[in-house]
Amino acid sequence: MIEEALLQRVLTVATRYGADFAEVFVEDRRSTAAVLDDGRVEDLTSGRDRGAGIRVVVGDSTGFAHTADLSEAGLLATAQIAAEAARASGEGRVVGDFERAEVRRPNRVEQLPSEVAKARKVELLTIANDAARSRGGSITQVMARYSDSRRQILVANTDGRIASDDQVKSVFSVSAVASGDTGMQTGRESVGHTVGFELFSQVDVAELGRAAADRALTKLAARPAPSGQMPVVIGSGGGGVMFHEACGHGLEADLVAKGASVFANRIGEQVASPLVTLVDDGTMSGEWGCFGIDDEGNPAQRNVLIQDGILVDYMWDGNRARKEGRRSSGNGRRQGYQYLPMVRMTNTYLLAGTGDKESIIADTDHGVYIAHLGGGQVNTATGDFVFGMTEAYLIENGKITEPLREGNLIGNGPQVLRNIDAVADDFAMGPPGTCGKDGQGVPVGDGVPTLRCHGLTIGGTAA
Repeated sequence: MIEEALLQRVLTVATRYGADFAEVFVEDRRSTAAVLDDGRVEDLTSGRDRGAGIRVVVGDSTGFAHTADLSEAGLLATAQIAAEAARASGEGRVVGDFERAEVRRPNRVEQLPSEVAKARKVELLTIANDAARSRGGSITQVMARYSDSRRQILVANTDGRIASDDQVKSVFSVSAVASGDTGMQTGRESVGHTVGFELFSQVDVAELGRAAADRALTKLAARPAPSGQMPVVIGSGGGGVMFHEACGHGLEADLVAKGASVFANRIGEQVASPLVTLVDDGTMSGEWGCFGIDDEGNPAQRNVLIQDGILVDYMWDGNRARKEGRRSSGNGRRQGYQYLPMVRMTNTYLLAGTGDKESIIADTDHGVYIAHLGGGQVNTATGDFVFGMTEAYLIENGKITEPLREGNLIGNGPQVLRNIDAVADDFAMGPPGTCGKDGQGVPVGDGVPTLRCHGLTIGGTAA
């Protein structure tokens, strides 16, 4: 993307007033998106975003500047701005040769989406729309979305590292609205992977449309969710977002350092049930949060955070790791070249246990089974959270019975970890997600096996 000799000159300018560390991050992102709403193509767009961000670190101060001008003059001027912003006072240096890092990419792209005609992408939307509407006249609205992206990045820094990555993603989603005597209910299905257009030779978009419609129709006959504390069984794949939000953010080293995490200073302590092993893994082949290198040029890694209930490590970016005299865990991520990197999750999940889903449900006399959780809010300093239940059912006498209308799941992350008393062997990853933090969004994945927590609060409307 940029010649190494030019990168050396840019870093030399960036460190001209003295610096502990400097970095050039270059990004070239291309994307396509299409939306079909009520049978009509409402949006069909393509875009490209290309530029570089330059970071200069001096002690606890960071100078940062970015530019869309990748000419030598543009890059050198941006490096000068970053150097001045860092307010260093020391000797400059000439940056020498780089050592190119070997990058192990966690997947192979078979068909670049850019090589596929837009008409074919719109055809997928039409297939999903027709399949959803085929479920009956109660389906009154259908929206289908397709998008793909190709993100090529290059990172070079004063540690002598240079590395590049090529990240291709494809995603598809369907939302259906059903109308009936109880009002309107919505169902949604989505699939997304870090792969090319070959995704659609493996995924049946018609089935996604039918599943979204069926979920909406089921909710029309649902009863109000109960209220109060009770056992909750979370289905495989559908509840990973709870652990991402309620536990994962609290294990990011920057929040720990700020005292904004309930897990601060607890390495080596029992923080969860012995059934719980929590992992963050950027190497998971094809998953939504996978990559070859993070946005600081460090290789993706599989990091065990909680092992058999014991807190063993946090997630680290390069900047925080340097201050602690350790290596990055490959969790330095940024939304784009206009942003500084920070500690972020990749694919965060609970390992499977040895239990059996049917036995866990049969052993639950009364409670709630949650097939899918929606968005929510969490206070990382306390671990308190609220999540929406987008698909849930009553458990009565050890059997899943009536569907429930959307209610809330209320609890505390550390308490949930301690109260997990059963974990099945049916691990699955959930749908693709976007994690927001400090104004930046990055793609993430999450997953869980079926598990039971013996004490969670359901915020429903039933008397």
